[in-house]
Amino acid sequence: MSLKRSGASSRVSVSGGGASFGGFQGSSGVGGGAAGTGGIVGGRYASGAGGGRISGSQVGGSFGSGYAGGADGGSFGGASSFGGGHVGGVFGGEAGGNISSSEGLLSAGEKETMQNLNNRLASYMDKVKQLESANLELENNIKLWYEKHHQGGAKGGQDYSKYYQIIADLQKQIIAATTDNARIVLQIDNARLAADDFKLKFENELHMHHSVEADINGLRKVLDELTLSKSDLEGQVERLTEELASLKKNHEEEMKGSQGPQGQLSVEMNAAPGTDLLKHLNDMRGQYEAMAEKNRQDAEARFLEASNHLKQEISAGADQMQSSKSEISELRRSLQTLEIELQSVLAMKKSLESNLAETEGNYCAQLAELQVKIGMVEEKLAYIRGDMEHQVAEYEQLLDIKTRLEKEIETYRRLLEGDGSGHSSQSTKAPDSTRSRVVKTITQDLIDGKVVSQQEKHSEQKL
Repeated sequence: MSLKRSGASSRVSVSGGGASFGGFQGSSGVGGGAAGTGGIVGGRYASGAGGGRISGSQVGGSFGSGYAGGADGGSFGGASSFGGGHVGGVFGGEAGGNISSSEGLLSAGEKETMQNLNNRLASYMDKVKQLESANLELENNIKLWYEKHHQGGAKGGQDYSKYYQIIADLQKQIIAATTDNARIVLQIDNARLAADDFKLKFENELHMHHSVEADINGLRKVLDELTLSKSDLEGQVERLTEELASLKKNHEEEMKGSQGPQGQLSVEMNAAPGTDLLKHLNDMRGQYEAMAEKNRQDAEARFLEASNHLKQEISAGADQMQSSKSEISELRRSLQTLEIELQSVLAMKKSLESNLAETEGNYCAQLAELQVKIGMVEEKLAYIRGDMEHQVAEYEQLLDIKTRLEKEIETYRRLLEGDGSGHSSQSTKAPDSTRSRVVKTITQDLIDGKVVSQQEKHSEQKL
């Protein structure tokens, strides 16, 4: 820590802990004083009775805020960016915001987000106005206190060094609170963006869930059809089984009826051998089972083919959805980049317009001042010309008087010497033939109303 004090003005510089504090400075003149404080911990603060400026702090990606206040005027400028977004504002004696959105590119959630940002911007503007009024009141109080105690402090030599450490601690607390506030705001914005991303992912998953449920419902219909076909085939198998059982029963009854209760009877006949019904039934059963197996395999093949087709469609839809999501993300990033560029261009345009207006005002003031100076120089030149003409007229009168006096003196001299009247008449005519006039010319070079050089020139003219 280093303390310096001299005469009617004092200056304190306190450094340490990564911050610098430019203290309290004043003078004993009638024009009042100025107070300024500044700190560098990722940011800077300044205020004064004649005007002030704050350029805020940076946390994470970039967060800037600005505040200025003063008795004569102030400016506020700030910009913040978090994640891929950017919010910026430039205020010069007034507050303004510009958030543009497109009906075709923004969804309902993004419109709601932009509305929330607009509400936040309005609340920030209200806070800025309150802080400006509070800062103006504090600066007026500081100015009044300084004007009230400045004379006594200059005479009595009061020591304000005990307040410097308190001011430095308060400044560090303000910087820490500002940094914490910026970090919290950045975390809130990041959390909001993460919530929006999770919401978008949830909507995409919900859409995929609905599409998969629709596919499952379609497959259930196919499964129901296959179940009905299986039931029909099972019914046919049962009917054929019952028919086979009835045929066996009839055959057994016929066989029992053909065997009589008498003794042995041997009958020999030459006839064609009978057909084997059991063999026919087994063949028929094999045919039906083969037909059922074939139908089952065909149904299973159709089911697998339909399942593969649906899986391919789902895979193609998922790939298309993924490409669409990536394209939407890219377009969204491009939109955010363009919005950031638009905000920067608008801020630059406003700054250039203000600089142009200020330059025009300065040149107009300089032109008016030059015109006033030119008018004053012309008035001085007219006065000098009039004075010169008056002096020339007086010089001519004096020259005439001198000539007459010389003539009279010459006449008296000749009279005293005893010359005749003829000589006196000749002597009176002689000066008339040699009468002359001396002209004095004064040349002055003027720059900004000041005489740089002056030249005098005498010339004699004969009359």
